[in-house]
Amino acid sequence: MKSSLEESFGSVFEKPLLQDILENGRLAKVENGTIVITIGQYIKGMPLVISGALKVLREDEDGDELLLYYLERGDTCSMTMACCLGDTKSAIRAVAETDVELVMVPIAKMEEWMGKYRSWRNFVFESYHDRFNELLGTVDSIAFKNMDQRLAAYLKEKARVSKTNHIRSTHQEIAYDLHTSRVVVSRLLKKLEHLGRIKLHRNHIELFDL
Repeated sequence: MKSSLEESFGSVFEKPLLQDILENGRLAKVENGTIVITIGQYIKGMPLVISGALKVLREDEDGDELLLYYLERGDTCSMTMACCLGDTKSAIRAVAETDVELVMVPIAKMEEWMGKYRSWRNFVFESYHDRFNELLGTVDSIAFKNMDQRLAAYLKEKARVSKTNHIRSTHQEIAYDLHTSRVVVSRLLKKLEHLGRIKLHRNHIELFDL
């Protein structure tokens, strides 16, 4: 754990803080598709992503989901931090987009380190800033882009995060993430295929030029 933690956060945290994380954090390895945080649960620790990627989702009253942003190596979730410090239930769901390795930081240490380590304070504030900007990007996408633009951007980002141009999500799973219907997704994927930007295979989508 020490080497992977240093690779992901060594340029951000000073050595005493890295040692504190090693001594107090809990290492977790989760497989692709695993729910790491679910809506309505009390959060007892904050995740620091060492490798892989998590997708963070919001759910409406009807149970329909919307992808908010991805968490990748070196990231944490500001919404989780807010729930931890405020002792409130989670308003988001975090699901492993790939196999993920992360460290769960206990609530008590989160508060202690705010006063003890400048690098931790900076990391927390920068994380809030980054996640806020990503949320603005999601809002802008919904408000100002049509669905075919959103779908193309979604596929491109998913390929980047997964580090492959072969997307193995079903049309229904994509529809859930974009908060639309499977019929709409299937129609727009056919359109993208006709334009030569993707190729639809039986079990995956191959991306060419998005």
